[in-house]
Amino acid sequence: MERATFGGGCFWCTEAAMKELEGVASVTSGYAGGHVEDPSYREVCSGSTGHAEVVQVEYDPDVIGYDELLEVFFATHDPTQLNRQGPDVGTQYRSIVLSHDDEQHEQAEAYIEALDAEYDDDVVTELEPLETFYRAEEKHQDYFEKNPNDAYCTMHAAPKVEKVREKFAENVAAEQ
Repeated sequence: MERATFGGGCFWCTEAAMKELEGVASVTSGYAGGHVEDPSYREVCSGSTGHAEVVQVEYDPDVIGYDELLEVFFATHDPTQLNRQGPDVGTQYRSIVLSHDDEQHEQAEAYIEALDAEYDDDVVTELEPLETFYRAEEKHQDYFEKNPNDAYCTMHAAPKVEKVREKFAENVAAEQ
């Protein structure tokens, strides 16, 4: 198993989208990219910790590649929006890829460079090596799965899940 860490706005949405994929063993919501040790959700939401809401994806590279995870990640958020996704505004909602090794860093850098040529606006996704990942509080884990009728989930997470199911049907886990 390998790990990948992505932040593309609210972690509930990114988690829900990634959990759809075959070869993904687990997706954990958390915080990374900041300067405060073991922050709380409230602290991260204040924008004062430097952390982004992220997900850490544990995946089987024999089933799904890092390149395919990048493709899904970038298809399910707008990498040209600086410090926001949809209704969520602040540095904690920034687009960020946190690489686990040099190979991931190089793949993500090449992907972002190619993607930038496809957009009229600049891709503002940050790319940094992962230093520390902090698991979010339990109430944030599997949020969409536990709260499918929550208004935020129906308006923002559900469309991302549907997009993954349609656009990446060949990669969707059979039990979905």
